[in-house]
Amino acid sequence: MTKIRFALALMAGCLFALLSFSQSGSVNKTAEFDHSTVFVRDLQKSADFYEKVLGLERIAEPFKDGRHVWFRIGAHDQLHVVSGATEAMPHDVNVHLAFRVASFGDFVSHLDQLSIKYRKSIRDAAKGTSVRPDGVHQLYFQDPDGYWIEVNDDKF
Repeated sequence: MTKIRFALALMAGCLFALLSFSQSGSVNKTAEFDHSTVFVRDLQKSADFYEKVLGLERIAEPFKDGRHVWFRIGAHDQLHVVSGATEAMPHDVNVHLAFRVASFGDFVSHLDQLSIKYRKSIRDAAKGTSVRPDGVHQLYFQDPDGYWIEVNDDKF
């Protein structure tokens, strides 16, 4: 009788675990992008940069400690700007944030009006813009802490 009770208890436990797992929606679910963070020396300067240069929208952040500014960068995606860096760090252009814009020409004019220096591509540091082999226009520039940003007109 105890073997039967043990077997029933084991089956019930397995069934409970299976139901709990399947109801959580975890089966066959891949990870989704949530946010990226830049660690900066001057929070206000960086926040102003992301608002004025890229036109990002500030959103509420839960810490309310004066060290965080969050921006919406997609339907469910965010950029977190966090203060506390004490020195400038070198950043390789191959590690960058990328944003797409509706009008690439208008964005280039916007950068020129703000006197933001930009370069053609990862491999070409000359001032200007470039066109990828798939026809997408792009350029690269840096934020106040040297983080690289790509802007393109990808329509995917």
